[in-house]
Amino acid sequence: MASSQFLCSNHFFPTSQNSLRSNHQCRLQFMPYGSSNFDSKLRFQTTRLVRLKAMASDSNASSKQVEIVYDPDERMNKLADEVDKNAPLSRLTLFSPCKINVFLRITNKRVDGYHDLASLFHVSSILGDTIKFSLSPSTKDRLSTNVSGVPIDESNLIIKALNLYRKKTGSEKCFWIHLDKRVPSGAGLGGGSSNAATALWAANQFSGGLATEKELQEWSSEIGSDVPFFFSQGAAYCTGRGEVVQNIPPPIPLDTPMVLIKPLEACSTAEVYKRLQLDQTSNVDPLTLLEKISRDGISQNVCINDLEPPAFEVLPSLKKLKQRIIAAGRGEYAAVFMSGSGSTIVGIGSPDPPQFIYDDDTYQDVFFSDAYFLTREANQWYNDKIAKKSRRAPRGRHCLFGIIHRNVVDSDYVPNFKLMKPIKGTLTTFLLVHLQITI
Repeated sequence: MASSQFLCSNHFFPTSQNSLRSNHQCRLQFMPYGSSNFDSKLRFQTTRLVRLKAMASDSNASSKQVEIVYDPDERMNKLADEVDKNAPLSRLTLFSPCKINVFLRITNKRVDGYHDLASLFHVSSILGDTIKFSLSPSTKDRLSTNVSGVPIDESNLIIKALNLYRKKTGSEKCFWIHLDKRVPSGAGLGGGSSNAATALWAANQFSGGLATEKELQEWSSEIGSDVPFFFSQGAAYCTGRGEVVQNIPPPIPLDTPMVLIKPLEACSTAEVYKRLQLDQTSNVDPLTLLEKISRDGISQNVCINDLEPPAFEVLPSLKKLKQRIIAAGRGEYAAVFMSGSGSTIVGIGSPDPPQFIYDDDTYQDVFFSDAYFLTREANQWYNDKIAKKSRRAPRGRHCLFGIIHRNVVDSDYVPNFKLMKPIKGTLTTFLLVHLQITI
């Protein structure tokens, strides 16, 4: 059974004294329609088309009806067509995967305040974001996203990455970008870092490969410590702050299933490191852990994460969740551990969460996804097509929710408003789409 709820916040900005007054009334009717796909011509078709009818009136004017068709994808395609004739590549859609830390050792605190680490990073499939890039004739990047709370200004790592690329190469290309966000934030899965790496790789493709992948990897450390890892082939032994990346052959079979389980609460990375006590971390040589995994495979005693104790102090319920997963999944998971600084718990060996995740109302808001390990070929970005073939329909509770969130400050990026009848003033809409599916 599926139900949809649509919420709208409307702001009227009068253009004259005769425009709509403050005592206006507004009645809205939403009629969503359209499909979600990305066809062979690389047309943007992911945002659900929303038709909005509004009745507006004031004390000095009769009622007027306006119908607005909100179709940002059509708008993006039309604007992108303007640059198609002169550009060999004008649009690009890329998978932006997440990562897990199979083990994470914290070995030292540096004088600059950062910590040295040694970790086996691995990219995973299925759970990941999709980023769509289109060349823009504008002199500024425009970012949209499907999730509330994700910044769309220059604080977003995608915009930072594009600015960095222009700074390093002298390229003047700007873009429209749509981020279809699926990786939860505060999860320890590197979603933002992956977005930044994906943006750098995309910008380089649009510019005909002005930089080598090695240069992109080196530059990316200016954005964040985890970003350089995504320029590996998918499996790497990382040291330093995480920016020293050593490519390694995948030590774990790529068809090994796992489940990623994240509670609603997130862990503050800064708070986790603040509570870290180096004298209470593991003393196992990380290279020994890597050797054991390569030789013997995954087991509980090699999946060490030195950030678990401080993370469990920050979020005690996370420790309980891990303990319950271990107890309920004996024989099903080869290892259960936290990724990064949390708050995602990884269970390797099965793509399914324990039954209590479905049954216990305490965990009704828990996010979970199956996943597999993923690599990429040289000079190719990560591709999730193979993983999508094995994607399973969710069971029990599963929520999808997103936001149509557009920056409409500049006239060249205003959504396509179709006025059935003229109305005075300018209507700016902010639409929140909440789709809940119960199975």
